[in-house]
Amino acid sequence: MHLSLKAGERVYINGAVVRVDRKVALELMNDATFLLEGHVLQAEEATTPLRQLYFAAQTILIAPAQAGPARALYARIEEGILAATTEPAIRDGLAAAHALVEAGRAFEALKLIRSLYPAEAAVLGPSTPLPDMPPAALVAPGRSGPRRRPPLRARPAPSSDKA
Repeated sequence: MHLSLKAGERVYINGAVVRVDRKVALELMNDATFLLEGHVLQAEEATTPLRQLYFAAQTILIAPAQAGPARALYARIEEGILAATTEPAIRDGLAAAHALVEAGRAFEALKLIRSLYPAEAAVLGPSTPLPDMPPAALVAPGRSGPRRRPPLRARPAPSSDKA
């Protein structure tokens, strides 16, 4: 497998984040799970049910240490979508994506889930408001929101005692 990356681009390989400082071509010589930066969905972008499902499948792929909780989250989201829609294209797509995830082929499941976005948009319609923030369960472990600097500590005022 050949991967071509631009300067500053990242790729997620077997749970590791690799960023290159110049244009480079990588050749993966054995079986590896990877995801290019352009296909990574940030938690704040998981604003629809299928995008939330994508995020859970993505976590299975790029964060192997979190695969167990991500699989449980995937199952809950999938169950919710199936309970909420009768759209055949979405239901059939979810069945196929489920089989891929169970077979350890999360990358193919991601492609399939992305292909369902137009069907989801048709079901949701243009008037459906999307949430501003994803459910807390979709925020990456160790991050509970935007990173903030710790508050500055007050320094004691210089002493004005001149003896």
